[in-house]
Amino acid sequence: MRDTETPRETPPSSAPPGRKGPSAPDLSDGWGEQRGRLRKDLRRLDVLFFLICTLVGLDTIGSVAAQGPQGLTWMAILALAFFLPYGLLVAELGSAFPVQGGPYVWTRLAFGRLTAGLNQILYWISNPVWVGGSLCIIALTTWEEFFTALPGVWKYAAGLVFIWGGALAVVQAVRFGKWVPIAGAIARIVLLGFFLISVVIFALKHGVHALPASEFTPTYAGFIALVPVLIFNYVGFELPSSAAEEMTNPRRDIPLSILRSGLASIILYGGPILGILFVLPSKEIGSLGGFIDACKAVFTVYGGNIAADGTVTLSGAGSVFGGIAAAGLIIGLLTSGVTWAMGAHRAQAVACADGVGPAWLGKIDEKRGTPVRVNLLSAVLASILFVLALNLTEGDGEKYFAAGLGLTISTTFISYVITFPSLLVLRRKYPDTPRPYAVPGGRVGAWVVTTLATGLVAFTVVVLIWPGFGVGWFGTAGDSADSLPPSFADQRLAYTLSQVLPLALFLVIGLVFYALGRKTRRAKG
Repeated sequence: MRDTETPRETPPSSAPPGRKGPSAPDLSDGWGEQRGRLRKDLRRLDVLFFLICTLVGLDTIGSVAAQGPQGLTWMAILALAFFLPYGLLVAELGSAFPVQGGPYVWTRLAFGRLTAGLNQILYWISNPVWVGGSLCIIALTTWEEFFTALPGVWKYAAGLVFIWGGALAVVQAVRFGKWVPIAGAIARIVLLGFFLISVVIFALKHGVHALPASEFTPTYAGFIALVPVLIFNYVGFELPSSAAEEMTNPRRDIPLSILRSGLASIILYGGPILGILFVLPSKEIGSLGGFIDACKAVFTVYGGNIAADGTVTLSGAGSVFGGIAAAGLIIGLLTSGVTWAMGAHRAQAVACADGVGPAWLGKIDEKRGTPVRVNLLSAVLASILFVLALNLTEGDGEKYFAAGLGLTISTTFISYVITFPSLLVLRRKYPDTPRPYAVPGGRVGAWVVTTLATGLVAFTVVVLIWPGFGVGWFGTAGDSADSLPPSFADQRLAYTLSQVLPLALFLVIGLVFYALGRKTRRAKG
């Protein structure tokens, strides 16, 4: 099974002669047989495509564009204040501790099993929430916009096909499954590239909307509205580390792939957002349908027209290109969920094998080399959440999208509040562990990147649970109620409960999982 090629779970010591550095606790008890089922099929280019597919999420482009030109300003600011520090932080952790389970292992080494186990539950469960929530609703909306309506039971059937189609891809062996993020990355590059070319043609033919310089001026109210989706656009660097023992050379490939994918993602986000702003009036851009509506508008240059009331009708080649773009968008959404699942599910399986969850969920399938049981459980949860959310929102797509995306981001970011400080703790606890890449600036540099990354995700959690936090304070302009998603206007309590109650439930699930892992923990000692 090529077990001899797999790196040790314990980070090796590189203490100089005469000085013995501390070694990390051995996490491989009970995992040796499991890791023998892993295959080293992820190469550098695979990891790069994996990260592009992870970082460039098509579900949030409309949300950023809906805030107008200042979205681009805040995007540039957060690229320096968050994206760069976060990338440096993960590059060090991923290359210093290249073990299966990535983020779970880092927090386990830093803070112990209970904290890491609860943290991992939030990280893992955010994926079925995302797939059954915002990804699914945008895919269904896109289908209805470009193809045909999905009345009644057909909407449920289409959503379940989307969820279980992704599950089928996730369970495949990595030598096959890796082609999903590769296809997703290519689909993004082609779709967004073709959209930008079409915007140029549209501009030459019809002109574009003026974007006054004053609209690029950043405001606090704009920051509050944008920081969740912008930072969510920028996360995912740690996911390949969850499959570190399936890479040919994680110590080398993780830092390089982070750098290259980071630069690519900024370009792939910024261009389409600017294109949407040029094509659609700001007041007509919706969080859910912004990118979809912009695609329809620009594709009229190939056939179709825009009526005086803004209604878009595609015909001829415009209809053909619209259908192709719609299919590419749906594929892009599906591969986003699949790629995140490939990382988060592996980390959850390692956590269960380590005694913070049911042991049977920690099993790696002998034939496929993937955590099939975690994958299937996630698909079941996504299906339940999809059906429940569709009923609770009475089919209101905008409300469903806002609640689902907010919950996805908050669960993910709460886990980051614990994971990011692992950098400082592991530097102190295991100073002699080899670090092929280290955050520049020594101790000060490590503190700076950790403080920036952790502080911004913590602040994001606050403004997600209480939109408009700080608006109107200390002389800032605006009303905090205006920061609520439009679909939850004047319904602050309903929105807050849509975020807080599921988070409380997820923590209860984490405690139940921890209790179910007691037998495994006792066996490990």
